[in-house]
This record gives sequence, structure tokens and C-alpha cells, in this order.
Amino acid sequence: MAERQRDDHQENAARKDFFARVWEVVARIPPGRVTTYGHIAEYLGTRSAARTVGWALNAAAGSDLPCHRVVNRRGELTGRMHFEGPFVMEERLRSEGVTFTEDGRVDLSRHLWIPGQDEDDPGRSDQDGTTTRRTG
Repeated sequence: MAERQRDDHQENAARKDFFARVWEVVARIPPGRVTTYGHIAEYLGTRSAARTVGWALNAAAGSDLPCHRVVNRRGELTGRMHFEGPFVMEERLRSEGVTFTEDGRVDLSRHLWIPGQDEDDPGRSDQDGTTTRRTG
């Protein structure tokens, strides 16, 4: 019994540590940019943990973290139901200048931020107000 409790405690501690690491990455996403659950998971060394990244964001509901800047790999706002209303996530992104494709997805070709790759180049604003990112 004591061994089972110790295992449960270790598992909970590991989950809390992973959640805290997710929150650290999310806090660094620049305004006007988005990243994906999978990019966060990969950056943290566990590519298959994209769903757990989502759980970490759900646990951060009501915090000051910019959770609205995390979308799925297709640019869809799959987390939108965890905000104050179904359109809050989109409204926050649009207020930061994020654009969407005709089918309602975030234009990842313009706004994708990849942790660890774009850290020193959060995007520069061109004269027309668009954000460009460095490739390669």
C-alpha cells in the first residue's frame, strides 16, 4: 500500500513538473504569434505528450498565461471552449493581429512560433504591419 502511494505521489509530482514546464513555454509565446500543442511537447522532449500539454493549459484556466496562443497542428482553435466564451480565443488572437485562413484556421505560415527555434526572433513587424519570421 505504501509503495502504491509513493508511486502515485511521484506520478503527481512529475505531472506538476511537466505542467510547470508547459506554462513556462506558453508564457514566452510573443503576441501575434501562436504555437501548437505538439511543438510545446516536442520542445519539452516528449513529442507524444501533445494531449498532456492541453491538460496543462486547462489547468491554467483563469491565469494570466496567454493560453489563447496555443492551437492544434492545423491552426484550429480546439481549446476555445475552455475560455469565458466560444469566441474569446479568436477575439484575443485577432486583437494581436493574428490572421485566419478562409476556413477559419490560424494562418500558421504567418504566425507560427516554434519554441527553441524562434526564441531570439519573435517576428519583426514589416511596414504593412505583417509579421515575418526567419526560416532555416
